[in-house]
Amino acid sequence: MRLAVVIENRFKRTPDGRIWDGLFPYAFWCRYLEVFDEVLVISRVGDTTQPQDEAARADGAGVSFAPLPYYHGPRGYVRVLPRLRRALAQGLEASDAVLIRLPSTLSGAALALLGRQHHPYGVEVVGDPGGVFAPGAVDHWLRPFFRVWFVRKQRQACARACTAAYVTSAALQRGYPGCIQPIGCEREATLATHYSDVRLDPSLFAAAPWLAARSPPGLRLMTVGSLAQMYKAPDVLIDAVARCVAAGLDLSLTFVGDGLYRRELEGRAARVAPGRVRFLGELPRREVFRELDRSDLFVLPSRTEGLPRVVIEAMARGLPCIGSAVGGIPELLSSDALFASGSVEALANKITEIVRAPERMKQMASRNLAVARDYAEDRLGERRRAMYRHLRGVTADWLRRR
Repeated sequence: MRLAVVIENRFKRTPDGRIWDGLFPYAFWCRYLEVFDEVLVISRVGDTTQPQDEAARADGAGVSFAPLPYYHGPRGYVRVLPRLRRALAQGLEASDAVLIRLPSTLSGAALALLGRQHHPYGVEVVGDPGGVFAPGAVDHWLRPFFRVWFVRKQRQACARACTAAYVTSAALQRGYPGCIQPIGCEREATLATHYSDVRLDPSLFAAAPWLAARSPPGLRLMTVGSLAQMYKAPDVLIDAVARCVAAGLDLSLTFVGDGLYRRELEGRAARVAPGRVRFLGELPRREVFRELDRSDLFVLPSRTEGLPRVVIEAMARGLPCIGSAVGGIPELLSSDALFASGSVEALANKITEIVRAPERMKQMASRNLAVARDYAEDRLGERRRAMYRHLRGVTADWLRRR
């Protein structure tokens, strides 16, 4: 049975026809091949002469692509919409089972096509569009409309799915309950579950938790995230560090990530915290882990999140971590490691509270390393395979009834 996976991502294709990506390499798609015979990825694909350094092959044995037009932004989407719908329909027609990864601007068009045939489908929910389009996260005059529209569409997609999997154990489920009015299957033939997208190789785990003795004078804070939008609240973190330094704390901050707002944020850091903030841009994964190992505290002040991989990886490296109380972050960190999203004062107070208590930092690091082991691949795989088997079974029943 062939599974179509509809995903909101932009892949690259080299002249030899190979598909490349840094986030979703071939190894990612192999999880679906544990249950399905073939995987057809339906997503945007653009041409390039050479893949980026961090990109890896995304296609391979059993994994092929149904390319969609390579658009950017709302205007681009509107311009290619007729071609996109045709390409999406062709990809779905060429498949048996269907899985939609959410959030996705493609979900509305996919649901319309699937609904006409009462075709069952599953969803994997990895984020919250309500947070993505929250005030301060996106600078666009249609942001309020996008927020209402995409939240409504994601709720509809989850409600009509015959099986739904979430990267959180509770947070996303509250906003986007699944399997309420499934199409193409009996109500009792539904399954909702949760599992993380993170696959932690045993080699990623630190041998021991953070030790203060390894740090030079002055504590090193670190965060990782795209600077293409303000989802990760880098502005809040810079201002909080500036406030801590002004209060007498010897801190430095390292940003790993790049994007449209980097230059603006560099200017902000130079004004409010001169000499205290480094921007390293995008780094190979091995370099990200080296930076984590050089750091003393990982901070994720996001305005919105699903279940952030970067926090789990920082925990696996044995670091103390603090994060905003949004999305799945409270499922990873203890309540005393959380702060109110968007509040410079709350974040500055939390940083001060933590770095002035080295023994507490050691306890947090030990706790984090233990919790991260729950995200090792061998502990998550069975729930994931059960969801895929359920989707395959429901699809087989639907195909027999056609």
